Amino acid sequence: MNPSIPKGTRDFGPQEMARRNYIFDTIRQVYSLYGFEQIETPAMENLSTLMGKYGEEGDKLLFRILNSGDFLRGITPEDLGDGASGHLSALLCEKGLRYDLTVPFARYVVGHREQLQMPFRRYQIAPVWRADRPQKGRYREFYQCDADVVGSDSLLCEVELMQIIDEVFRRFGIRVCIKINNRKILSGIAEMICEADKIVNITVAIDKLEKIGLDAVNDELRKNGINEEAIKKLQPIINLSGSNEEKIHTMRETLAGSEIGQKGLDEVEYVMKTLKTLNNQSTPTSMVNPLELDLTLARGLGYYTGCIFEVKALDVEIGSITGGGRYDNLTGIFGLPGLSGVGISFGADRIYDVLGQLELYPDAIATQSQVLFINFGEKETDYSLPILSQLRGAGIRCEIFPDTCKMKKQMQYANQKGIPFVAMTGEQEMQQGKVMLKDMRSGEQKLVAPDEMIIKLKS
Repeated sequence: MNPSIPKGTRDFGPQEMARRNYIFDTIRQVYSLYGFEQIETPAMENLSTLMGKYGEEGDKLLFRILNSGDFLRGITPEDLGDGASGHLSALLCEKGLRYDLTVPFARYVVGHREQLQMPFRRYQIAPVWRADRPQKGRYREFYQCDADVVGSDSLLCEVELMQIIDEVFRRFGIRVCIKINNRKILSGIAEMICEADKIVNITVAIDKLEKIGLDAVNDELRKNGINEEAIKKLQPIINLSGSNEEKIHTMRETLAGSEIGQKGLDEVEYVMKTLKTLNNQSTPTSMVNPLELDLTLARGLGYYTGCIFEVKALDVEIGSITGGGRYDNLTGIFGLPGLSGVGISFGADRIYDVLGQLELYPDAIATQSQVLFINFGEKETDYSLPILSQLRGAGIRCEIFPDTCKMKKQMQYANQKGIPFVAMTGEQEMQQGKVMLKDMRSGEQKLVAPDEMIIKLKS
């Protein structure tokens, strides 16, 4: 029986890694264009850092790590038998795998604040882990590609993040819809229906609208103690349609008595108007993907306080492939209050699946060798090795078959790996200081000097 891997995780072979690196490199290039700098944080954090930052549902999805050594030391029979798994877990586990990259980033900012120039623009591309139920497009181990600006309240940060999202998906060739909302608008809605103290329950429920449908959302609201009159008032908001301008106009009237709701509308309107102005000027950063105000967008994480974003692919049925938002209080929980931040996160694993389903990977991302040198023996290998060095110096990917064996086997190796050219160096070629270069696709063979070979392979 072959060894297996945990559910919700995956192996990636050479071709898959070439595609994944294409995703990472594209995102990294766009982040750099906008002045973001890369950092790294540990895969595991102290549970005290992670707990309480993602809401009750998020805490349940944290992967906990057993303490090193005798992890049962100090545990009493009463601890084992009291039935409180959370209490026992806290005693056995002091560390956990990171759930996202944002909370570790907030911890990083607090710990390094004396060395950072504010506003600080960082990006990080790394794996995260969630003890979720594996399903299509949802994994227990997956990569996030985050960019955050911390130390600025300016909505220009939100504007640039929308441009980054649009540019990344333009480069991928994926048609998307970028959805935007604001947690202040949601707070205003909770005030309007006289349930301000249940804002978390309301946002968690309506954020599931696309997954479970309106009836199930209403049922969840009832279970969370939202009264029927409040649920009735929510329905026209949840079902609101029209252009972005029409939605904002309607919500201005609906939330006329809510100061926080109006502030949220102001923020969303600023972002949309600024981007629309740029688009009207036909600048190189004009957006090609639509930006839509979605009042049902809530983003389940508890630390968002302002604009929130989510991206949906238009041509593939899959969940959100990018998300993010403004958080004003995150560093405060680590002892550094008053520092606002805003960020986005690309879901690399879902983007990988979307690019595959739409067949959008470019042919040029292949990483296999461009040419294989046939190994005829020791003398021929001694002749070939300096040429291999010359090719590599010119940036050409090449290899020599390590064993002297039948030529048929070496040719099969080249075919199976998709290597487009094979180089042969027999007695005649060595006498002339040349190489017989065979195009594996056409079967054409040509005697060439190493310099000619470099020109041929580069073209």
